[in-house]
Amino acid sequence: MTEFTIASFNVKNLIGADKEYYKFQSYTPEEYAWKEDWLADQLVTLNADVIGFQEIFEEDALRSTIARADRNGAENNAEALPGPDKRYRKRAIFQHLSYGAYTDAALAFAPNIHDGEAGNRRPGVAILSRLGFAEDPEMIQDLGTPFKIPFQTFGGDEGGFFTIQKLSRPILKVRVPIGDEVVTVFNCHLKSKLGEFIRPDGAEFAHESDLTNYDPVGRALGAARAAMRRMAEAWVLRGAIIGELRQGRPVIVLGDLNDSENAVSSEIISGEVPFKNYAWMLRHDAEHRADRYSDAESAQITEDIESVRLHSAERLFVKKSLRDMVYTSAFGGIYESIDQILMSRHFIPDWAGHIGEMSYFSVLNDHLTDGSHPEAPYNKLASDHGQIMATIQLRRAPK
Repeated sequence: MTEFTIASFNVKNLIGADKEYYKFQSYTPEEYAWKEDWLADQLVTLNADVIGFQEIFEEDALRSTIARADRNGAENNAEALPGPDKRYRKRAIFQHLSYGAYTDAALAFAPNIHDGEAGNRRPGVAILSRLGFAEDPEMIQDLGTPFKIPFQTFGGDEGGFFTIQKLSRPILKVRVPIGDEVVTVFNCHLKSKLGEFIRPDGAEFAHESDLTNYDPVGRALGAARAAMRRMAEAWVLRGAIIGELRQGRPVIVLGDLNDSENAVSSEIISGEVPFKNYAWMLRHDAEHRADRYSDAESAQITEDIESVRLHSAERLFVKKSLRDMVYTSAFGGIYESIDQILMSRHFIPDWAGHIGEMSYFSVLNDHLTDGSHPEAPYNKLASDHGQIMATIQLRRAPK
């Protein structure tokens, strides 16, 4: 049986020292060294075969962090692993303590097409894979022809459109060879909940951003814009996922969804959950009250939905372990999970055609604070997200 691990890691603004990424925000050399060392330690702890990174401003900074992780990991191996002269060197515990270097790993970086000058930078995403890539990575951000999402009004003739042409951040798609399988992995970072305010021509800033003249209605509209953009980006990702599933390809989606598992945007990505039974439901073309779907049609509908549905690794873990809470972010006293690993049914053992299953789910979140200590080093330099990792075991192909 082949086992592999896959993780999601929002690093929080990874960029080199003395480089202004957002307005008046940068790292001193000492701060950057601290951040890189902290990130490297987290990578050593994860020791994942495949990692999706978010908030990467510079590929060089990421490569430097990975190199530091390899140095730290090699030191750990030298100190903690027994040498060939020890009879107990092959015990299972030492296999799990051993760090595997990323020296020969493949790295794909998708820069943000909206990235600008100092103070107006925009982050991209990356995927690191010890297992390599089966095909060239693909980036989804500029959609070319604008996608128009039409709306209806109640009583009006024209509901208008929500138009999306470019995503706020890229979606990175790679194909990873694992054992006898090739798994499609998507890494994403959807639009945040921060309000999207429009600055009038000639103005220095959007009036909603002036908190001394607080505009609750305007700020609510900014939040609505952010939510609509996030849901539209989720829809674009969903289309790419369906394209892979229609080809019978196993799919894993990971990243910072900026919404909880049960939020609408997250459900757009994972797909609908089928009803228990459609045979009681009134048909779409019903001509009288007894027009219901047949048992055969009910089974077909359920299969059509299940075949393209994704499953939360976190939810599977909670169900399996009887734990009731996992969180990957904390702010203002609110703890929630906005980072997810979603898997197609190829990794769900209840499906007859599954190729493997998740055996464990890990989250590194001890470093998270709720923002009540703004001067603490963790709040500025460490990630403000927990790192999540799924351990998946593939079935042996029948001979």
